[in-house]
This record gives sequence, structure tokens and C-alpha cells, in this order.
Amino acid sequence: MLNRRIRESHTQPAAWLKVCGLVLASVLTVQSVAAATVKPMLHGRHYVAITGKPLAVTAGVKMFEQGGNAVDAACAMLGATATMWDVLGWGGETQALIYHPELEKVIGINALGVAPSGATAAFFADRGMSVPPEFGPLAAVTPGTPGGLLTMLAEYGELSLGQVLAPAITMARGYPIEASAANSIHRFREQLEQWPYSKAVFLPNDPAANNGRSAPNPGQLFVQADLAETLGKLVAAEATALANGASREEAIYAAYERFYRGDIGAEFVRASQEQGGLHTLADLANWQVKIEEPVATSYKGIDVFKLTTWVQGPVMLQALNMLEGFDLKALGYNSARYMHLLYQVMNLSFADRDFYYGDPAFPPEEPIQGLLSKAYAAERAKLIGWQANDELAKPGDPYRHQRGKNPFLDALSRWTNSADSERGVMPPWQQASIEHDSQFLAGTTSIQAADADGWVVSVTPSGGWIPAVIAGRTGMGMSQRMQSFNLDPEQNPYNVVEPGKRPRATLTPSMALKDGKPYLSFAVQGGDIQDQVQLQFFLNMVEFGMNVQEAVEAAHIWSYQMRNSFGDHKAQPGRLLVNSETSPWVISELTKLGYEVETRDKTSGPITAIHFDQEQGTFMGGASNFGDDYGIAW
Repeated sequence: MLNRRIRESHTQPAAWLKVCGLVLASVLTVQSVAAATVKPMLHGRHYVAITGKPLAVTAGVKMFEQGGNAVDAACAMLGATATMWDVLGWGGETQALIYHPELEKVIGINALGVAPSGATAAFFADRGMSVPPEFGPLAAVTPGTPGGLLTMLAEYGELSLGQVLAPAITMARGYPIEASAANSIHRFREQLEQWPYSKAVFLPNDPAANNGRSAPNPGQLFVQADLAETLGKLVAAEATALANGASREEAIYAAYERFYRGDIGAEFVRASQEQGGLHTLADLANWQVKIEEPVATSYKGIDVFKLTTWVQGPVMLQALNMLEGFDLKALGYNSARYMHLLYQVMNLSFADRDFYYGDPAFPPEEPIQGLLSKAYAAERAKLIGWQANDELAKPGDPYRHQRGKNPFLDALSRWTNSADSERGVMPPWQQASIEHDSQFLAGTTSIQAADADGWVVSVTPSGGWIPAVIAGRTGMGMSQRMQSFNLDPEQNPYNVVEPGKRPRATLTPSMALKDGKPYLSFAVQGGDIQDQVQLQFFLNMVEFGMNVQEAVEAAHIWSYQMRNSFGDHKAQPGRLLVNSETSPWVISELTKLGYEVETRDKTSGPITAIHFDQEQGTFMGGASNFGDDYGIAW
């Protein structure tokens, strides 16, 4: 029995085995196997701040120390990470969930930009494109992060814009750039050289005097004078409004007006058009942040909240609905059968994403009621076979579980991820390129913040990552999110590009309540892996009893069977990534099930998370060891 347990669990660190030797008790559990973590768990009583960059965490802590709440801290971390460029820039997009302790509810923040004027399927098709481009001015939706930050701060924060943006302004005037960002600039130097404003900012060195390197060196002071001036203009708009008798909230919205309807927006549009973009003054003026109701499901008494179909978040809810009917503990953590079940559930939920998800503000209306129906989940779960991977897994028909009739049954009958199809499918996974994998993980960071008054914030900001087109003297990089649209309604009739529409993004913060109170707040960087690893993180805690730090570092699997949301939009049916410590016999079983198995030493994904102890009134924070994720609690 004990030997079988050891075979079924492949996460035992070598150091643990050396210490324990042959003294293995029959009470060995998943918790003890996963107990050794690289990073310590954070403990706090007053506040906790976690994000993808250590400097940005410091920005959040500064807000708490000035008397701000978790929203102020999250906004300061957002401003700092957007100034650091590696995984997002200021012209990108922001998505958030906020727990409001007075209202005792979760609120959604939709600050995803929209396709600009002229961005139609015909426009891109006439230029020989099958999807919108991955980089450049034609990849850019309208900027959303400035509006998202300003709206969250005005509506739910306590500090001034000047206080919250002070760390970002200081950094823009010059900060020692991290190796990851500096090396990313160097890697994409040829693209950056195409755009004059980007070249001036990102490539400040004379290569003849710097070992052939025009990009900044790691640790070099990286100066962004134009960005510092733009952020200063936002603070100045707030100060002027306050001097004229405006309230705190009105003054912050004065900065919003200056960005989207004033001189900052005008320069953004001018520079976009100069470099070949489609943005107009009306595109920025008409765009607005949406404060909305999230969607949710209940998993064994825990209420899990996600943003709706303009992002991929509901796939995790669909997966939980299917998994609720299985005895996951009996399968065993990361056994071959457990991995197989997760992969099959993700096949089904992501196939639905790839066909039915899009901007709910535009027709046709997404069938979200049916997609999140427990009856639909039970129907889909019956399709799971235990003998082999289903490379032909297709979207279902959620209209059977809500009002209305599916208007796209013909397209649905032709839809496939099959490897012998010419549409939507990569060649065999062995031919997968580094470029495809980098697209699969593109951009984004995550932000978690909580305070003693009960405010909780989970954010996944993204867009405007390197290589970004800088919009003139704004110093702000333009988003690359247009690439997540498709042009062919046969592939997804809900996500065809058109002006004013939001692309279906991968960005997906998460929050869970237990007995009506915050239980978990979590998110992850990583494109199409986001809801895959968040699902497994959640199950690690709820089903397998891990603490939050164990759960963020634990070995996860990655599926590539869904459509890539970036670049080529291709799927790789049967391709499966597992942790390099996975036992050979587990890999053998997976291979027999038809998977093409790859290994990697880290498969957790860069998860950030907070676990709440409601009885003690304390926080436990987790920051994965996957990347630069870092947290501070007090």
C-alpha cells in the first residue's frame, strides 16, 4: 500500500528523501509530501500585498503605511508593474475582482480596451491576415489600464492619485531595470527598432560602446522621461480639480477625463495614426470602464467568482462543475488518472471557450446560463472516457440548458481541433516552436491585496508588453490584445473583430467565498495556462489539504489542446506538460492514454494567492517560485 502511494505521488523532493531515508510511516499524506516549499508562507494581520515584481510590492506596502486600503495598494502595484514593462505596460488592459466588505459582495472591474475604428474582419482579411497581428500598432485596442486604475481608486480607494502614482513616477524617472525585462528588450530589439518612440526609450545604449548591446544592461537605470511627464499630468489634473473645490472622487475622474478626452489621449491617437494604427479621438472618448457583476459557481459549498465571457474565466467554473461529481481524493494527487481527468475536463471547457466566449455587449448573446448550468456540466462529464485522450473533443450545446435555440449548430458540426484538419490546429507537437510556447504564456502579471478592514483585490493586468509600440510622447506602450480576436465566424461567432468590441482575453482573476466571507483570492500570469493552473491550485487546497504556499508551488499539468489565444491561434491536441519529477511509470501510463508528454522543472505557473483565516482574522499569502513573484505581509 505504501509503495503504491509513493508511486502515485511524484512530488517528493530529493532532499526530503535524503533526510527521511527509509523511515517512512504508513501515515504518509499528500500534505507531508508537498510540505517542503522554496518560499515561506506569508502571515499577516493588518495587510498583505503580493505581485509579480518585488519593487511593485514595495509600492503597495507604501500605500498601507500611509493609511490606504487594499484598493490603494493594488492600484500602486498596478502603476509600478506597468512602469516595469516586462509583462505589461501602461497602454494595456486591467481586469479585477474586488470584495467590498460593507456590501459583502464581489465586484468586477472591466477595463479591457476595444477594437478601434476601422478594425473589421474585412480590413485584416484584405491585408492577407487570418487573424489580427501579434505585434505593432494594428494589434492595439484602446488603452484600458489608466482608466481601470483611476476608476478603482476613485470608487473604492482612500488615498489621492498623487500618493498612489508617486512610486510609478519615481520609477519612471529612473530605476535599476531587472534582468528579465532588460534581456527581453535585447531579444526583441529588431522589432523595437521599427518604431521610433520605442527605439528611443528601449534602446538607449550605443552598441559600439556596450558590447554590441543597445538594450539596457541588467541593473542599469532605466529612464522614461515621457512616461513620468504623462503620469505627472494625471496628478496635476487631480490637483487642479481639488483646488477648484472638487471632491476626492471628482478630482480623480478629472485625471480620467484628461487622459481619454484631453491632451494625453490626443497625443496617443496622433502617435498611433503616425505609426499606422487605427485609433481615433472618438475611440478613446467613447470607451469606458465597466463595473459589473461577476459570474460564479459553487463547488462543495465554496462560492467561486470569475469575470464573464469577455475573458476566459468561466472555463474554470465549468471545469469545477464537471469535477464536482468525481472523487478526486480517491484518484490521488497527480496520479495518471487524476491528470487524465483534468485534461479531459479542460478539453471540454476550453472547447466551449473557443466557440462561445466573447464580448457580451455585442450580439450574439453568449449562452452563459447554459454554460454554467450544473446539468450541462453533468452532460459534458458523461463524455469523458478513461481509455484515451479525446483529441476530437468539441464544444457542446449549452442552449439545451437555457432559453433559446443554438443559432450556430451548422458551424458547430464542422468545428474541430483534429490534427488532420487544416483550420485551427498546429502540426504534431514535436514541431512546436519556442515562438508558439512564448505566445502561449504571453504577458500579464497578477496582483493580490487585502487589509484588516476586509477589502480584498485580485487583478490580472496585461498588454503593452515588450515589444511594445510606444504611443508618442505619452511614453505608454500600446496593447497587443487585438490578436485575441478571430476573423472567421465559423471558428467563434461571438469573438469576431469589429469596432468598439472587446476581444475575448485570457485574463482571469479569481476569488472564493466560504460562508459568505473571503476564503481565497488568487490569480496567475501566463496566457492560456491561467485557468488551468488556477483550477489545480484551488483543488490543491480544497481537495488535497495543502496550505497556500504549498498550493502555489505544487506541480501542475498544462494542456495545449485548446486554441492558442495569441499569434497563430492553433491547438496542439494531446500535448501534455508535466513536472520533471513525475515518476516514469506515471508518464508511461499517460503515454498509453495517447498523450505526447513533455517535462519541465517548474510547472506551477507564477501564481499569487491569499488564504483567509476568518476565525483568527489573519491572512496567509503565497507567491510561487516560478518567476519573480513576491509578497509582504504585516
